[in-house]
Amino acid sequence: MNDRTKHQIMKNREVLKGYSCADIGAEDTDQKQKISGPAPVKVYGSEVQIHLPTDFSELNMEVDLNACIRDRRSRRTFAKDPVSLTELAYLLWATQGIRHTVQTDSAITFRNVPSAGSRHPLETYLFLNHVEGIRAGLYHYRPDLHLLERMVCEETYTGELKDALCGQIFAATAPVLFVWSAIPYRCEWRYGLKAAKYILLDAGHVCENLYLAAENIRLGVCAVGAYDQDLLDELLGFVPGPSADPEYECAVYVAAVGKNT
Repeated sequence: MNDRTKHQIMKNREVLKGYSCADIGAEDTDQKQKISGPAPVKVYGSEVQIHLPTDFSELNMEVDLNACIRDRRSRRTFAKDPVSLTELAYLLWATQGIRHTVQTDSAITFRNVPSAGSRHPLETYLFLNHVEGIRAGLYHYRPDLHLLERMVCEETYTGELKDALCGQIFAATAPVLFVWSAIPYRCEWRYGLKAAKYILLDAGHVCENLYLAAENIRLGVCAVGAYDQDLLDELLGFVPGPSADPEYECAVYVAAVGKNT
């Protein structure tokens, strides 16, 4: 390991750490400066919006949490059957569903996953390839209204996704591909330099909920951390980084979903 790599590892390790006594109260965050906080949900205003079911009674859930935890594993092989709209709606509700919203100096959403300070910096994008009643393409989830916004219609994204996912064809061809992005400023507004750590912790909470919710309705999931940042961000229409712009957004985590074989 050369000195340059060692130096970068040392910098990366600092992201893992919590506050020191000297840090607490020292950073002049935008929240402390009484600057209004960012919106908790991104809105595209797409002409095509798909309202999602809220009644999940048809899904024949496992309901045994112990069994879901015991049987949870990554699955890279999916059946040819499509994912139903209700199944997809349930997974979205389980991973980012909003219970209620409170308006203070910044709108705060309380959701089905924990988030540092309820900042919820993640957005959910979906490459849909095989979902009942929905055209293939790229979609964005609006948790405040529990609906999908269609961003782009495509027959398939297989080629582009294969390249963006470093050749992982099982994920590129999955019936559903979740991509979680981060809008860092939502968290930076309150936590400043510690935001990066909390954003990554939030991504873990969200993906674990996806695993358990999918296991509950007998769907398979495989989380993916290996992807080409520039290619995936380009597919999602994000402005290339690095950037300190409050609107900056980048992909941080991916998960393939489909019917169990």
